[in-house]
Amino acid sequence: MNIAYGIGAVVVVTVATLAIGTWGLRFSRTTSDFFVASRSVRPGLNAWAISGEYLSGASFLGVAGLVLAYGGEMLWYPVGWTAGYLVLLVLVAAPLRRSGAYTLPDFAEARLDSRVVRTLSSVLVVAIGWLYLMPQFRGAGVALRSATGMAPWAGAAVVAGVVLANVLAGGMRSITFVQAFQYWLKLTALLLPLVFLLVVWLHDGAASPAASSLVVDGASGFSWANPLDVAGDHPLYTTYSLMVATFLGTMGLPHVVVRYYTNPDGRAARQTTLVVLVLLGLFYVLPPVYGALGRLYAPDLVARGATDSVVLELPQRMVGGVGGDLFTALLTAGAFAAFLATSSGLTVAVAGVISQDVMSRRMEGVTAFRVSAAVAVSVPLAMALVARDVSVATVVGLAFAMAAATFCPLLVLGIWWRGLTAAGAFCGLVVGGGLTGFAVVDRLVVDRDGGWFAALVAQPAAWAVPASVLTMVGVSRLTRDRLPAHVGRFMVRLHTPEAVQLDRS
Repeated sequence: MNIAYGIGAVVVVTVATLAIGTWGLRFSRTTSDFFVASRSVRPGLNAWAISGEYLSGASFLGVAGLVLAYGGEMLWYPVGWTAGYLVLLVLVAAPLRRSGAYTLPDFAEARLDSRVVRTLSSVLVVAIGWLYLMPQFRGAGVALRSATGMAPWAGAAVVAGVVLANVLAGGMRSITFVQAFQYWLKLTALLLPLVFLLVVWLHDGAASPAASSLVVDGASGFSWANPLDVAGDHPLYTTYSLMVATFLGTMGLPHVVVRYYTNPDGRAARQTTLVVLVLLGLFYVLPPVYGALGRLYAPDLVARGATDSVVLELPQRMVGGVGGDLFTALLTAGAFAAFLATSSGLTVAVAGVISQDVMSRRMEGVTAFRVSAAVAVSVPLAMALVARDVSVATVVGLAFAMAAATFCPLLVLGIWWRGLTAAGAFCGLVVGGGLTGFAVVDRLVVDRDGGWFAALVAQPAAWAVPASVLTMVGVSRLTRDRLPAHVGRFMVRLHTPEAVQLDRS
């Protein structure tokens, strides 16, 4: 690819992102605008924004790489990511919005009347957010090096700088418009080249002879390595554990949950989730097709350990010339937008918690939020620059597992079981966070070859989630005399539609 095209694509996306973010600034005046866009985002726009932020670089490039290396059985992975929103729709979306909270720690304190649980929840939000942000920055550096020749540290710094500029400009209100734009950019970037690639494939009339020589050797991709290879001795366990993480972890991701606080009411939150399911389903049709075409036209990427570059390489291999350069530039723009969108949502979520629970003691309002945003970006950027070379999918999978083992039990039990006590929630969060935290440290520090212990630590959701749930339930049973006095009223608030609440008032 002509590097000038790749650099031009990055510049265009950066300028467009900053321009939309600056335009959104005129709508951001109050603290509520920065935190939750004054709870006034309509379902359609919010669904675009949620989809834009959720579809990270792992979705844009990684799914195709998995299909290239391992075939159609990898389709369960995007299915798991999408199905997480179905669980969110059924169990959490509307009650969480009715709670009136700004953040997950707000919900924990309101439900359990405990500052201690709030503090622990804040620590976990920041930990999950940074764990998710670090691979976004690292992956952006690797992807931009492939497309533009930019040094990996420079690519990570560019993404971090653009994200911070947007968040500082207008907070959640500004980021909502940016992420909505980035969803449609990513969808267009995948769809338009794919139409021409399919025409080329149909013109060829038959599969490339290269397909018959494809050898699946388990080689991992350069960025989002196959999530199954870290526990290759026990693939069945790893598959089920990843399904638990993706199904249940979505509702515990801070940047996902915070968007539901921007809806006007619970009904709008449910409508938002339904639209999100449609948008994610539409998007995830496309990457597997790139992977299938890659098995015909780029099987050598498996042996080279560069499976996740298949989306960016196919236009040159199948079209070539200026047309191939233009399509690759468009795909580069989509990949860059994917990193920006997810990183922006995570930054807003982490900054909201830091500003409320740390910076509020020293400063107030928008100033506290902006300082917190700088901290929220700087720490994971530094981690990305100095961390050991661990695949993005591995780290993101651990973030999902930590969310599934902590906030999923807290939200589901807190919303649907009045017997949850502060002591039960605290102990469950400690167990879930501690077990998955150990897995994170072990994976980032120790390079294990194989065996059951390596498999269990690499993918901890299957055992950490049940341990957390059982702990919350068991300790709550033992401390049932410590139920908050207001729990009955709070449960009614969570499950009563807003229209009924207004009629009663």
